[in-house]
Amino acid sequence: MTAEHTAEAGGTAPREQSASASLRPWPNWFRTLFMSDLWERFGFFGMQAILVLFAVAPRDEGGLGLAKADAAALFGAWIGLAFMLCLPGGWIADRVLGPRRTLLLGAAITTAGHFALATPLLWLTPIALVLLAVGMGLYKPNHQAMLNLMFKDNGRREAGISLIYVGIQVSALTSPLIAGFLGERVDWRLGFGVSGTAMLIGTIQVALARPQFQGVGDKPGRPLDAGTARRVKRRAGTVAGVLALLLGGMAAGGGLTPGSGIALVGMASIIAPVVAYTVLYRSRELRAGDRRRLRSFLWIFLGSTLFWSLIAQDGSSLTLFAKHSTDRDVLGFEVPVSWLQSATPLFILVLAPVFAWLLLKHGGGRAGVPAKFSAGLLLTGVSFLIMAVAAALASGDNKVSPLWLLVVYLMHACGELIVAAVGIAAVADVLPRRFIAHMLGLLWLFAALGGGAGSGLVRLIDVIPEALYYLLLAVLALAVGGTLALRRHTVARGLAPERDAGEAAEEAPPEDAAPATVKEGDPA
Repeated sequence: MTAEHTAEAGGTAPREQSASASLRPWPNWFRTLFMSDLWERFGFFGMQAILVLFAVAPRDEGGLGLAKADAAALFGAWIGLAFMLCLPGGWIADRVLGPRRTLLLGAAITTAGHFALATPLLWLTPIALVLLAVGMGLYKPNHQAMLNLMFKDNGRREAGISLIYVGIQVSALTSPLIAGFLGERVDWRLGFGVSGTAMLIGTIQVALARPQFQGVGDKPGRPLDAGTARRVKRRAGTVAGVLALLLGGMAAGGGLTPGSGIALVGMASIIAPVVAYTVLYRSRELRAGDRRRLRSFLWIFLGSTLFWSLIAQDGSSLTLFAKHSTDRDVLGFEVPVSWLQSATPLFILVLAPVFAWLLLKHGGGRAGVPAKFSAGLLLTGVSFLIMAVAAALASGDNKVSPLWLLVVYLMHACGELIVAAVGIAAVADVLPRRFIAHMLGLLWLFAALGGGAGSGLVRLIDVIPEALYYLLLAVLALAVGGTLALRRHTVARGLAPERDAGEAAEEAPPEDAAPATVKEGDPA
């Protein structure tokens, strides 16, 4: 596969070499992004495998001693906060630092968060989780932005993003086995420390790889002018001050508890995507055709919200189901709960080349985006129908085979390979390329809405039968996926690049206008 890469001002456009399943034919920049995400995912999945178990573990066993519902909600709220911070992470790249430098900053902060979580000081836990969320918010959209800047063709971009899952899942497969075992059977902090060490390696690699990108991603696509920068500083200072007063008042009054913190994140994750989408939609930099595509892409944003709220169940409610309702005894050895977290990456590792081939074979045009997205949602909905049956069989003191969970994880892996690749690749064609990091941040902000909603939904396990809870999730996913499938042609037309007469007239410059100059950061 060959394609030209987009270069920013001051950089040249390197060419891809022939691709294969091996990394050897790929250029250095691809290998760097491949390996850095491999280490980042190692840390994330290792931490995810034991976070809920650490949260429910009693204080005398080194855990936080939270109730089951609070621990599951904590994970959902943390995921929501991390996704929510992807929007400012994209904005910082677009307007201040550029994607590559923001990527490096995010990797460094994530490393600090992992090591803070690995200390024996329990009061550092909320600070560590905030650092991890901030680091992920800076890292995730800009890793994807760098991939999108280097790949140009949509179909090949989808295939490339799917292929990168192969290497990522090697770490995602092994990290729960290593960090999970050390955390559950030796010491929680040792498990978190392994994740931090992996992230440190990735951070060093990104820092040393600057020449490989030949200037791509070094500069913001839409740098702030002096007046805008002053306004941003004032508004950021005001928000920070109000937040500090709110949290300080809650702490002084004894109201700053895990439950209240989770609730605050949940409310913010609902408000933030609505505000951010509205502000972007009203931007004076957008033209009529841009707004039309942004309106149609709202279906993808909302589908992403639902999908990630369901996938977040893997690290919360499904982990607790594995702990309390599955028979994990194998020849006298009780399999650690965290080891089941390796199932999804194992399935992705095996299936990613197949899905990359399918996505490339069936094209990556806008027409296929809603159809593929709906397929991912429908697949996830069916997985929760299966989960509802498993929960019904495990009622009371009964335990079921872990094969039920493995089937569910298999379907989640298939859904993730479709939704993640298609959503990330489609973002690049909605607005002009100078908005790419911003749009990726907005995509993950809607995913944050899913995390916030998931942290609230999981509390239903305490008030309704678990089987009914999973059945409700299944109905929701099937309903949204089915609706998107029925409206796929309408959504595809809205995403099309062709402009109608009204749009063309609105966007056409006056006859006597001077030729437009290309701004630094615009694609050539």
